[in-house]
Amino acid sequence: MKFALAAALLSAVVPPIHQPGSSPYSGRNGELHVRVPRLEMDAVIDGTLDEPVWAQAARLTGFSQFTPQDGIPAADSTEVLVWYSPTAIYFGIRAFEAHGSVHATHADRDKIATDDNVQIFLGTFNDRRQAFVFGVNPFGAQMDGTIVEQGQSVTATWSGAVAARVQPDLSQDFVFTSKGRLTDYGYEVEVRIPFKSLKYQSIDVQSWDFNVARDIQHSSSEDTWAPAKRANPSFLGQAGTLDDLHGIAHDLVLDATPVVTQKTVGAAGAAGWAYDRSKPQFGASGRWGLTTNLMLSGTAHPDFAEVESDAGVFVIDPRNALFFAEKRPFFLDGAEQFTVPGNLIYTRRVVEPLGAVKLSGKALGTTIGFLSAVDDPSLSPSGHDDIYYNMVRLQRDIGGQSRLGFAATNREVGGSFNRVADIDSRLVFGGLYSANLQYAGSTTRQGGTTTEGSLWNLNLNGSGKTFGFRYLFGGSTPDFRTQSGFISRAGITHAQIDNRFSWFGTRGAAVDGITLDLLWDNIWTTSNFERHGDAQDKKYHVSLNTALRGGWSIGTSVYWETFGFDDRLYAGYQIERQVGAVVDTVPFIGTPRIMNRDYVLTLDTPRFSTFSGTLLYLWGQDENFFEWAQANIHYISATLNLRPTARLRVDGSLDYQDYLRRTDGSMAGRNFIPRVRVEYQLTPAVFVRAVGEVDGAENDDLRDESRTQFPLIINGSKALAKRTRTFVGDLLFSYQPEPGTVMFLGYGAAADGLPSQTQRFAYQPLVRNSDHFFLKFSRLLRM
Repeated sequence: MKFALAAALLSAVVPPIHQPGSSPYSGRNGELHVRVPRLEMDAVIDGTLDEPVWAQAARLTGFSQFTPQDGIPAADSTEVLVWYSPTAIYFGIRAFEAHGSVHATHADRDKIATDDNVQIFLGTFNDRRQAFVFGVNPFGAQMDGTIVEQGQSVTATWSGAVAARVQPDLSQDFVFTSKGRLTDYGYEVEVRIPFKSLKYQSIDVQSWDFNVARDIQHSSSEDTWAPAKRANPSFLGQAGTLDDLHGIAHDLVLDATPVVTQKTVGAAGAAGWAYDRSKPQFGASGRWGLTTNLMLSGTAHPDFAEVESDAGVFVIDPRNALFFAEKRPFFLDGAEQFTVPGNLIYTRRVVEPLGAVKLSGKALGTTIGFLSAVDDPSLSPSGHDDIYYNMVRLQRDIGGQSRLGFAATNREVGGSFNRVADIDSRLVFGGLYSANLQYAGSTTRQGGTTTEGSLWNLNLNGSGKTFGFRYLFGGSTPDFRTQSGFISRAGITHAQIDNRFSWFGTRGAAVDGITLDLLWDNIWTTSNFERHGDAQDKKYHVSLNTALRGGWSIGTSVYWETFGFDDRLYAGYQIERQVGAVVDTVPFIGTPRIMNRDYVLTLDTPRFSTFSGTLLYLWGQDENFFEWAQANIHYISATLNLRPTARLRVDGSLDYQDYLRRTDGSMAGRNFIPRVRVEYQLTPAVFVRAVGEVDGAENDDLRDESRTQFPLIINGSKALAKRTRTFVGDLLFSYQPEPGTVMFLGYGAAADGLPSQTQRFAYQPLVRNSDHFFLKFSRLLRM
């Protein structure tokens, strides 16, 4: 009797263990610990689950909806089969679609977000903190990347903060095989992931964190196998597991990728158009798996990433530097191990490396990242000193979801250096809350002078379903420097209170959900904050986001903002004053504070089978940084994504901004960036692309608009009207059968449109000023 009672109690708290071929593992029934069969065979990846081996696989069913409403059964059923051999893990996916059409295109890698797709999450270190992500669309087109758990994602948008699960970083590419096809019931996909493509634990028998997410475009919903609540500080922390993984062949991981690049640059010269035909550059990268969880990588003359120019971006606030993401394959590999709050490690600081080595992985509960690089001496102040970079990142697991991190960076050139040390942590508690804490110090020697500075951040988050919040306090002292990292605006102290209130409709209702966002945001110069002075920038935003059935989203906002005069930004400004016949210059002191009120409207369409789009329109009174005055502003940002066929994609965007003076309605300045990108996917490995972008900027003769109306002088020169218009075009042929093996053939050109001599705010036809041809070939050699 006692043994029977004990067995009954045990069965109530321990999920049942299934044997291969038995009833399915239902996520909704809490059967989240999967015994995966190990089979001494392989399967042909052809998109058809008809081989006998699939009948022996573990079967996963019982998906739940995650968005727009979590905790309810999925409307469309999904079945996932899983088994493994000594060398790879296999997944078979049957996605049943009874309520709408399947969205599927022949897409390039990582371009399947607008298709129906299934994403597989493999947390190979069983730590609920990081995972590989492998995604496929119905034809087997691939996306892949990594996730480092930083809590449920809260993205600041023009119409308030939007809460969602943390999104993967898709910059890394891994070798895996997939094939899919449409069926009468929906679609079917086969996936094979070699163990050589993964880092995992160095133990004989192991468990991996595991989940599957399915995006369904016709309903704009997402389902997951392991039920996940949005009111939880961690998406990965709610995963199931793949258990009893054993007998994995620990083959030597040794990859080599030789690469040759050739770039020929043309420009107009005294004797006409001429080309600089430089010699081809040869380089190579290699990876050596010291263990199954530690990877040593090296590179010499790594390949460039110039297959597409960085998209043009408006400088909304000239006090903030612009951030551009890393694109080079060597620096992207293992990039998740170098993530530091505040971007204190930013590998694009290494501009043209002669060589670099890197160690990344996880051992004994500690994530390890080490990078050492030597940059081209021509980039040094003297033009002949080597530039050395060393970066270290360590993170230690604490408890179920928390971690403690340490980072150190060092940049040396000649007798100068910049050194930064950082300690940070993420603490998860109470089932709903997380806190991020960070403190860093820097020491910089430049020109014989040594300065020291500090940086700090405290971030408290609540991830409740109906009420969420984000409270932030952080900043840096004026002398804090990071020459191996990226800080958008130094020497400020920032405080923010962001409260979100959400309501969710029932399934099938016209309204899926409504979120009210209340944001209070103040920025001080740190020196003024220490003196208990007034904030320089003060913002209060009220935003309302409404999600409608089918994927429509409408947002509205009202911004009340004030900006204080920034002495540093206008240090080079003077006023040309004329009194009678006397002309002299006086300091520009500006108006102490500018009062603004803006209105925002946003609209997002569903991801229809052939198109999707977004629209943002902002208008009202805003700061005119050209002249430090209040202006009437119009800002438009629109995107349109067309998929007229399964192989053709046309993506267009337009950003437009103008400033009209409030005194007389004249245009102080405007910016505009239209961009079009066309891609045609000939085969899964081959595509062609054309990109065209115009970047235009113009301003009137600048004046002291808020006070005297006298002309402005900037850095000793009168600020006269200026107009620029630049066109950048790229053509690319790409052959990429697998990550690491690529052939790129490309052409790019730039042209200027000179200002019209007869019409104000008009231009002459575009005139080409430079162009270039480039070739890149690399080959992955996997041993």
